[in-house]
Amino acid sequence: MTQVVTETMVRVENIHKSFGDGAAAVHALRGVSFEVPRGELVALKGRSGSGKTTLLNIVGGLDAPDGGRVVVDGLDLAELDEDGLLALRRDRIGFVFQSFGLIPILTAAENVGVPMRLRRVEARAREERVELLLSLVGLADHAKQRPGELSGGQQQRVAIARALANNPSLLVADEPTGQLDAETGHAVMELLRAVVRSENVTALVATHDATLLDLADRVLELGDGEIVGD
Repeated sequence: MTQVVTETMVRVENIHKSFGDGAAAVHALRGVSFEVPRGELVALKGRSGSGKTTLLNIVGGLDAPDGGRVVVDGLDLAELDEDGLLALRRDRIGFVFQSFGLIPILTAAENVGVPMRLRRVEARAREERVELLLSLVGLADHAKQRPGELSGGQQQRVAIARALANNPSLLVADEPTGQLDAETGHAVMELLRAVVRSENVTALVATHDATLLDLADRVLELGDGEIVGD
């Protein structure tokens, strides 16, 4: 598999995805196409059921489309086997979810370090990277606290730091502020904006909160599985 380096981080071409069969089938995506340049923060907006999560799962290599083509960081996902998709998700894509997804028994620092342990990063380099990332998200003083000892906003900051652990090219965030109040959610979105700049990462963020969209470089609107605004 040959990687082609381009100025486009994500290319989505005529993606279709349905769930179920026959008259009961749900058409989640209907010919979606767009590109995301390197270094941009692109927001996906749309009502629940518009296809945002399905689209993010396909771009992130967590699900496969019924038809169409997705290229991430120069790699055509259809040409990757399971090991190739695993490597893509581990090494090139960072995921941030609404539910935070932290391991309750681990400290903030240990949670951030998990992706690097999976790559067998040497302990000293791992610790230095964890310290840097916790400082980046404003939690240097909370490294030894467990998720249950942190606020929702702090937990999401830990999740963002963890997503950046392996220096991904692409950050995929699905409703990252969905469980947070408006003020905390805005702070988290501002953090994502700062991270895109400081870490030179591209971000694709799904949100339904109109007050947060002004922080994006570009907004794509999904409606009934189609791009209805750009």
